[in-house]
Amino acid sequence: MATLTTSLIVMRWELLSAVMMFFASTLKTKLRQDSHHVMAFMCGGIGLGMTCWFVTGLMGITLTMESVHNFMSISKDVFIQVMSQAPAEWPMP
Repeated sequence: MATLTTSLIVMRWELLSAVMMFFASTLKTKLRQDSHHVMAFMCGGIGLGMTCWFVTGLMGITLTMESVHNFMSISKDVFIQVMSQAPAEWPMP
């Protein structure tokens, strides 16, 4: 019993995201059948967000403000480097 309880406590966020993915998918299908396309799109977005949360949890990736800031800083540096190597005027077709 203790092993089952411990595994549920450790997997609580992954289980929650998996259940939310299921509900979002089911609700999206039902809304599309009833021609509520905007709400179906929103449920699809929620399902996609839950999928990303599920995968990052399984991979052990933590999304802290420090890691997001680090990613944005590296992305900015790479963008500046790539744009500095681009030609000044693009060739006209």
